[in-house]
Amino acid sequence: MSDALIKVENLSKKFCLDLKTSLWYGLKDISHEVWGRRQVSRNMLRKGEFWAVRDISFEVKRGECLGLIGRNGAGKSTLLKMLNGLIRPDTGRIELYGRVGALIELGSGFNPILTGRENIYINASVLGLSREEINRKFDDIVDFSEIGEFLDTPVQYYSSGMKVRLGFAVAAHVEPDILLIDEVLAVGDMGFVLKCFNKMDELMQQTAMIFVSHNMPQVSRICSEVIVLSKGMTHFRSTEVSEGISAYYDLFDLKPVDFTGNDQASLDAIWLTSGEKDSRMDPSFEINHGDPLEVHLAITFKKPMHLPSVSLMFYDKEQRNFGEVFNFRDSIKLHHAEGSFSMTARFREIQMGQGVFSITVGLSDFTGNIRRSVFRIQSAIYFRVRSARHGWAPMQFTPDWTLNP
Repeated sequence: MSDALIKVENLSKKFCLDLKTSLWYGLKDISHEVWGRRQVSRNMLRKGEFWAVRDISFEVKRGECLGLIGRNGAGKSTLLKMLNGLIRPDTGRIELYGRVGALIELGSGFNPILTGRENIYINASVLGLSREEINRKFDDIVDFSEIGEFLDTPVQYYSSGMKVRLGFAVAAHVEPDILLIDEVLAVGDMGFVLKCFNKMDELMQQTAMIFVSHNMPQVSRICSEVIVLSKGMTHFRSTEVSEGISAYYDLFDLKPVDFTGNDQASLDAIWLTSGEKDSRMDPSFEINHGDPLEVHLAITFKKPMHLPSVSLMFYDKEQRNFGEVFNFRDSIKLHHAEGSFSMTARFREIQMGQGVFSITVGLSDFTGNIRRSVFRIQSAIYFRVRSARHGWAPMQFTPDWTLNP
């Protein structure tokens, strides 16, 4: 199916920085509407106002999932609230076709003094199910939410994860045509998040989804298109989700920490080279997938160290540790180190996919065959890998292929 269930045209919403002024503007607008007076153009900003969302347009068809990503305050949640009818837009047009299931805020739509059982019936009724349909789906909702023993407990005593489980279970089992999800899965445990994504995969063929998250692995897992919002406007849009995620990370100014140490040892310098490229000459050091990489370190041992060992830990954009180097002692026999040393770790070719990565440097002492941490400097240096052929996963392998008859 290719029918568009969500159509948004030139959608804009403005807010006022000052509450008192905002209330005054609201009263004036209402009085103008009641008395039929000419109002200030909705396309103009009054004193103290700003655009939270500005001229956003898109369509989402059945079987598609649009990811809305951006920094905090970019307008993502405001846009979703307008789609769900919680906020009235100032300009633009919204067309939604079919039943809408929404998870906009944690516990939204729940009455805290009512039990989980009662909230299931109320929420499902609001979403358009008859009591007969709710009775038929009730057991499935409870089983999915995993709150069976707390079913008759007031929701105000639920943990944040329990509220998410209940809210998602209801929204998913009303068989929505449109599903809006705003960051709420961030508080769920891993087992439930995986179950949610499996359910979303099941719903995808019959549903148009909008997914808001700061978790890029989740975005890459479910979305078929990405819009990057910045200051309320479309900063980047692509059906190549990996390109959208890269554009999202370009919004952040990532800087390494200042080199530190202690009275035993210090990291005096770290730099990267690849061919003629040198991070000391270009702080925005960038290489291509498959290029060689050399990591250079300058370390001062302020006190004699019997068996020092250097480790390198590679982190991706989400600060996930996906690769480590712990073979220093196997390659370099350094005993009773004291004073300044420089050392280089050489990688024949980089297998990372495109994106921004960082290197954490650790120093340990193995005197007496007991590992003792001396220092650990997180994100000591950043670098970017480019690849025109690869997706967003941190590692991209290039095996030797054979075609067997």
